[in-house]
Amino acid sequence: MKIVFSAAARRDLDEVLGYLAEHQPSLVAPVGRRIRAVLDVLSRWPESARTVAQRPEIRVASLIHYPYRIFYRVTENAIEIIHIRHTSRRPWDENP
Repeated sequence: MKIVFSAAARRDLDEVLGYLAEHQPSLVAPVGRRIRAVLDVLSRWPESARTVAQRPEIRVASLIHYPYRIFYRVTENAIEIIHIRHTSRRPWDENP
C-alpha cells in the first residue's frame, strides 16, 4: 500500500533527522533505515500496529531500539503518516 506523509509528518521527520545530525550524527543513518523498515512493514501490513485508545482510527508504530513513534491512519488507497514523535515529549493531543 502507498505511504503518504502529511506536511506535519514531513516537518517532524526533518526535525528528527536535523536534531540527530547536530547532536548524534552517527544515528542519522540507522534511524533513517529503521524508519524505512517500519514503513515497509506498514505498507505490507497496514493494520499491524496498535490503535490509539483515544482515537481508534489512528494507529501507532514504535521504532524499536529508538525512542520514536509513527502515528498514521489507513485510508482506502494509502497509509497516511500523520506525525512522528519522540517518546519523551508530552503526549500528542492535537486533532489530526
